[in-house]
Amino acid sequence: QMKKQCDQKLLIRMKTECVPCLLNLETQCPAGYTKITNGTGIPDCRYYLEIKTHTLSFPGCRHHCMKEFEQPECCQGHWGPDCMGK
Repeated sequence: QMKKQCDQKLLIRMKTECVPCLLNLETQCPAGYTKITNGTGIPDCRYYLEIKTHTLSFPGCRHHCMKEFEQPECCQGHWGPDCMGK
């Protein structure tokens, strides 16, 4: 019995919104995603505050999140929704 279905494992990465680092301790990843950074996250972004006529920019933190996703795929020589052979 030859294998017909060869699903591909995909890793989807995303970053949460940039916020003040102390507030980032509480930040959660979206549903289904796993947080891969700890504590206050990574200080690699800037967030903006509007004060009257000015917009101020501050260094901030964000978390990196990851989700494993299986993409259904047929093995070589098979095709279609049921991965039929030749």
